Amino acid sequence: MSQSYAASSFGRRPPRGEPAPAPTKPAPAPTEVLQPSSSTSPAATPMTPPVRPATSEAMAELRRLCLSRLDPVAAAATPAERLTDEIERMIGELATDKRIQLNAREQRELAGELVNDMLGLGPLEPLLADDSINDIMVNGPEHVFVERRGRLEQVPVRFRDAQHVANICQRIAAAVGRRVDEASPMVDARLKDGSRVNIIFPPLALNGPCLSIRKFARKVIDFARLAEIGSLTPPVARVLEIAARCRLNVIISGGTGSGKTTLMNAMSRLIDPTERIVTVEDAAELQLQQPHVVRLETRPASLEGRGEITQRDLVRNALRMRPDRIIVGEVRAGEAFDMLQAMNTGHDGSFSTIHANSTRDALTRIENMVQMGNMGLPEKAIRAQIVGAVDLIVQVERQRDGMRRVIQVTEVCGLEGEVVTMNDVFLFEVLGESTSGRLHGRYRVGRTRPAFSQRLAYFGLDRAWIAALDEADR
Repeated sequence: MSQSYAASSFGRRPPRGEPAPAPTKPAPAPTEVLQPSSSTSPAATPMTPPVRPATSEAMAELRRLCLSRLDPVAAAATPAERLTDEIERMIGELATDKRIQLNAREQRELAGELVNDMLGLGPLEPLLADDSINDIMVNGPEHVFVERRGRLEQVPVRFRDAQHVANICQRIAAAVGRRVDEASPMVDARLKDGSRVNIIFPPLALNGPCLSIRKFARKVIDFARLAEIGSLTPPVARVLEIAARCRLNVIISGGTGSGKTTLMNAMSRLIDPTERIVTVEDAAELQLQQPHVVRLETRPASLEGRGEITQRDLVRNALRMRPDRIIVGEVRAGEAFDMLQAMNTGHDGSFSTIHANSTRDALTRIENMVQMGNMGLPEKAIRAQIVGAVDLIVQVERQRDGMRRVIQVTEVCGLEGEVVTMNDVFLFEVLGESTSGRLHGRYRVGRTRPAFSQRLAYFGLDRAWIAALDEADR
């Protein structure tokens, strides 16, 4: 097949035995019309086969025939809309040839399915395009769940079989230079838009390949938007803005899917655009808007078990990159010690996230993770490092009404003996529930003078801090 034919026919292959047309003439649509016998004998005249309904077997036959006529290389270079129209025409020809009853809607759906399989993520494409969906969870080929407004629900999306799911998973992993198979059955990856993906394969997943996608909103979410939807109040947003502008070291704590990364993205929008920011993540998902951002991402081990680059390696390297701020996407293990070192060595205004149930639990988890790094430090020395590094801990939670809220903002005050003292700046109290099931409450305000009051005065924001607390206390 000539290269010019492939480009002009949207990836079609000519049927076997039919010569390719000259490059100067348009290529005829490839069909496999069965020609009747040339014999004049009445007995040799074939009977017209009956029209078949569009059953699952007939649709599978059309899918197979259509794929056999497509050139994957040329199809990949064709815009999705043009490729869909061309495949839809091809499906119509094949359905007529094979005597399969197919209406225009079914032709369009099958064409869209084939294009999604070739260029996208198959049955997941409509879910990814739905802005009301926050999470997509695939539990094998027949069970797909989504989260809308904090509630889980099953959707009528199906894959053909387990191999179909596996192909989609491997395509996602390969796009970011990673692999997933029985030898390496777990992987963290990301989509082009930054959505976070976790994949786990058999034999670890008993029901077939499982896929979890954490989508990010296409619209930028800032503090004004968070206050509008009720995740926090304007005074709390103002306090967090001041914390970002005063270069306080902030830990954002919460459970899975509670909105930690969204809140950190909102806080990062207040960083001065002249500052150099280095981000360290396992799977890059932060969406910083500043012009001077260096994004670092971990690398798994190769097939030979060599070449692994961990978050701890990247944090240590980030210290040599002349950063003004270091943002660690999520602290899970021994890199907690390097994060504290970064916060304690002149990189004020650094952020990180951690999984914990409360602000007090967050400190305990940081201490435990530093010990996981086999530093050999006594507990008091570790706690002294934490107190010297962390200024604020913000606790976010997805509550039972499905709403993600900032429920606690706590200052790390100091160390008394071997106990870390903390002061709640804001603490959310649930007062009741509306008829629609929406929780409502208010923030209890702590009026203790913060330990970082000198830093507030240095940036000229001490009065703004007090004014925000006064407004929240009304």
